[in-house]
Amino acid sequence: MIPWWRTSFGDEEIHGVTQAIRNEHISQGPIVSEFENRLCECLGVPYVVATTSGSASLLMALMALGIGPDDEVIVPNRTWIATAHAPVLLGAKVRLVDVEANRPIIDSARIEEAITPQTKAIIPVHLNGRAADMREIRRIALKHGLRVIEDAAQALGSRNMDGLLGTQSDMGCFSLSVAKIIATGQGGFVATRDKALYEKLVSIRTHGVGSVIDAEWTRPGFNFRFTDILASIGLVQLRQLAERMEKVKAIYARYAEAICSLPFLKFVPVDIEGGEVPIYIEILCEERERLIDFLAGRGIQARPFYPDLNLANYLHNEGRFPNSEKFGRQGIFLPSGPSQPMGNIDKVIDTLKEFPC
Repeated sequence: MIPWWRTSFGDEEIHGVTQAIRNEHISQGPIVSEFENRLCECLGVPYVVATTSGSASLLMALMALGIGPDDEVIVPNRTWIATAHAPVLLGAKVRLVDVEANRPIIDSARIEEAITPQTKAIIPVHLNGRAADMREIRRIALKHGLRVIEDAAQALGSRNMDGLLGTQSDMGCFSLSVAKIIATGQGGFVATRDKALYEKLVSIRTHGVGSVIDAEWTRPGFNFRFTDILASIGLVQLRQLAERMEKVKAIYARYAEAICSLPFLKFVPVDIEGGEVPIYIEILCEERERLIDFLAGRGIQARPFYPDLNLANYLHNEGRFPNSEKFGRQGIFLPSGPSQPMGNIDKVIDTLKEFPC
């Protein structure tokens, strides 16, 4: 079976983990600090706080902004559910906004109509490395006195005309889970240029205290600490980032050239020339289930897109989201990932050409 995603962990990662254990660097310690420093250099920001997951990074960022009950947070209707769960877990209401017609990215032209007196923050999501319109989102946020948290879980290394995604707001949240451009198994981090927010994040990561030895109860927090074992993997993977980015762009180019000749498929584009990095290959097909079954029967795993968030009844968002509906009904992930052999990509393309439509 050709898997829908393929990444790799090799001898360098094994060596890093072994050295961490031998040196008794097990929990959060010097290797986490080194990893955070390397991420700061990579992103060109002064502060990074590593944590247990991309989901935890979103939760911590909202906590640092003081988001809580009776507040509202604007979220795109197309994203992984973690983007909405973070404010919900803090007692806030999620206000969903439809995506653009041709990209599953929040439609900035629809944001202002979702703002109410209770709105406190906007979370644009750079889905699959695609840049949300950060200039317009920052303009709206400044006009209405809102904070902005970029969900850059799928966008490490992606750029727009103003620089790296995840660095153009109050905080950027990133994921290091297995199906990301670099991975530590599980993990994530928050990047910021704001020293006050950084200090809050550091405190929140360890139950709201500055020191577990001389503890003072200053603010709510939790155990969101990263570990040196995971950070040792992250340091190796971070050194491979440029190579991995080039590989996923090569895979994208191979698919893009082939799919343009298959009329039953529509490629969901990523702006490679503009600096966006596509970690996934996304297509639309009106016969999605039949195509997924056809590929599976030939040893190829493909996945449907995740459902639209408005289908989660507990988010209590009514109304229609016509652009989202198209992606939610027709979207498919094709095999990709920084360690996916090009031979696998060619087999997928050849098999797509055989699909009886």
